[in-house]
Amino acid sequence: MKYIITGRGITVTEGLKAAVIEKISKLERYFHADTEALITLSVEKDRQKIEITIPVKGSIIRAEQVSNDMYVSIDLVEETLERQLKKYKRKIVDRQQSGEGLIPELFEDDANDDADAVKIVRTKRFGIKPMDPEEACIQMELLGHSFFVFCNAATEEVNVVYKRKNGTYGLIEPTFE
Repeated sequence: MKYIITGRGITVTEGLKAAVIEKISKLERYFHADTEALITLSVEKDRQKIEITIPVKGSIIRAEQVSNDMYVSIDLVEETLERQLKKYKRKIVDRQQSGEGLIPELFEDDANDDADAVKIVRTKRFGIKPMDPEEACIQMELLGHSFFVFCNAATEEVNVVYKRKNGTYGLIEPTFE
């Protein structure tokens, strides 16, 4: 794996780099050798935050953790990534055994939108690839978002899946009248 480690508000020392690589390298068995892991370390007041984004064919694996110690955040994010990868692998195997096709390739920037979105302060652009609602739910979970916009492969229309408070999923299909 290739590691791209950057710091925001923090100088990334050799010790921090070594700690990150030591922890994340435990997950290398899940990836090809040329896979890039984008790792951002940041400090805001007493919050030590690590964000890891790993684009892989068909999805993006993303995890972030915050604590008052960077080394604790690194330990926690490794556990989160491993949980996500096991869940992702289980869903891929289930899909392949059920005879469905593979997830189409999709690369999306993560979205951190404000709830008071009266003024648009950030615009994201991403490629929409056709997929079924179940695949969209998997992608939404991997990104850690509460909703996901996608092109429905069956209807060729833009749809939205979202996570409900009770843990179930909802699907919004537009009607043009």
